[in-house]
Amino acid sequence: MEVKWNEKPVYLCGRLSDMIKSINCLITLVQESFSLDPFADALFVFCNRDRNRIKILEWD
Repeated sequence: MEVKWNEKPVYLCGRLSDMIKSINCLITLVQESFSLDPFADALFVFCNRDRNRIKILEWD
């Protein structure tokens, strides 16, 4: 998957996320943490506790 970072906004989740969370949990986090539409043309980035992995939520 190719992501063009300069073509859409990127939102970083400030709190640590559990990497076991499903897509539905990440969508809820976007709605609650960012007060944004998770289906918007944007990238939502979540980091694990050790800060060595990320998950990126993007609606395609």
